Amino acid sequence: METTWYSWLFGAAYLGAIVAFAIVVIMTRRPVGVSLAWLVLLFALPVAGFVLYLLFGSPRLGTRRLKRMRALYPDYAQWYQHLSRIISDSEPSRCPVTSHNGIFSLAEKSMSVPLLPGNHLQLFSGFENIIDHLLRDIESARHSVIIEFYIWEPVGRAKEVADAVIRAARRGVDCLVVLDNVGSRGFLSGIWARRFRLEGISVTASMSGGPFRMLVERIDIRNHRKILVVDDQVAWTGSFNLVDPSLFKQDAKVGQWVDAMVRIDGVAAHVLGAIVQWDKALETGQGHPSFNRQYEYPSAKHRGREGACVHVLPSGPDVDREMLQQVLLAAIYESREELLISTPYFVPDESLLTALKSAAMRGVDVQLLVPAKNDSRMVHHASRSYYLELLQAGVNIQQFNGGLLHTKCVLVDRETALFGTVNLDMRSVWLNYEVTLIVYDDGFGQQIFHVLQSYMKQAEAVDINRWTQRPFRRKLLENTMQLLSPLL
Repeated sequence: METTWYSWLFGAAYLGAIVAFAIVVIMTRRPVGVSLAWLVLLFALPVAGFVLYLLFGSPRLGTRRLKRMRALYPDYAQWYQHLSRIISDSEPSRCPVTSHNGIFSLAEKSMSVPLLPGNHLQLFSGFENIIDHLLRDIESARHSVIIEFYIWEPVGRAKEVADAVIRAARRGVDCLVVLDNVGSRGFLSGIWARRFRLEGISVTASMSGGPFRMLVERIDIRNHRKILVVDDQVAWTGSFNLVDPSLFKQDAKVGQWVDAMVRIDGVAAHVLGAIVQWDKALETGQGHPSFNRQYEYPSAKHRGREGACVHVLPSGPDVDREMLQQVLLAAIYESREELLISTPYFVPDESLLTALKSAAMRGVDVQLLVPAKNDSRMVHHASRSYYLELLQAGVNIQQFNGGLLHTKCVLVDRETALFGTVNLDMRSVWLNYEVTLIVYDDGFGQQIFHVLQSYMKQAEAVDINRWTQRPFRRKLLENTMQLLSPLL
């Protein structure tokens, strides 16, 4: 009788836990596919589902980080007002935006950073070319070097970057480094972090995890940004991690990673540096030197009106999480003639998938460029589950055979570009810390177009007839992985 009483009590508690978690999932109001995936997981694997949801089910940033965010907001507001005033005084005329006004209006009215005029942009592709010019800028630094990357493995030529930062610190340059705690774990836990600190270089681990933090913070949120800023006037961002592709992840057998970076000379460099300073302040609780309303911004104040107009869009769980997706959708829907997309990880939600098919069906030349081989097997199969409906709608899918194509960009009619660190998967769009440049400049658009054309010369188009004839077991595997795509 006593055993029966305990069984009833356990059953009631068990049912109550399932119902409680189901209510939490429903009331969180995620995309429908994500919510359904979590509900299936909770009911199919209750105990494991509970644990997984506690660890990965909500974008919990932790009480400490939220308090620091609230403490930073007043300084941020002053910084924003001062930046807007400086730009208005030095650039009284607005940038002429004659095409894609929808993208521009959405960004201008919704973003937390003003339009940044007068930026000179240069696109770099090819590992050696990128490293050579990164080193040149670090060696020329006189006041500050700010670095934030997802991965830094200081071997091969990536070690040259670390050595250059040390040399900069020794000649009196203020050097600051923020690295993701998981992507750069070897750097942060090894000799390089200790060497940097001994040289007076500030080193901060971003999004640190651990057995105790996982109780109050979601541990799989990553800082995926890639930013380098020199003297607050020149900056780099894009898809490139500080690694040597000839040595990085060779056991994955996908070839060398292929990336592109943009070098920015202009006020956007200061904004990118402020983003890194914000990320450091959230981790350390220390002050934010960039949020000083008396700062002079020489790159905006003394620059002429020539150059590209740019919106800098930082995204992540601490800002409006829908903003990035809305910009992506606006870019796709506003395309008129041509839409070129490069992404290493393609796992769209229903809204992005519908937008791509709609663009192709109304006559836009939609080219989706993805790697033929991927270092994530789950993403590799999940992404291919979307190919058939895209091909049937008229989307041209190009599979790059020259390595793991890692460049991330959306080019609209060769005029407006979204370029940065964002993959077209739900982790990048909804969860990770990312940064995107929205560039309104056909000159930069032409630079991206030529780089994408060079990629397409090493790619093979997916033929719809051959694709429909692939083995049933592959179709089953791909469609099974698609069920998990909302959680990837």
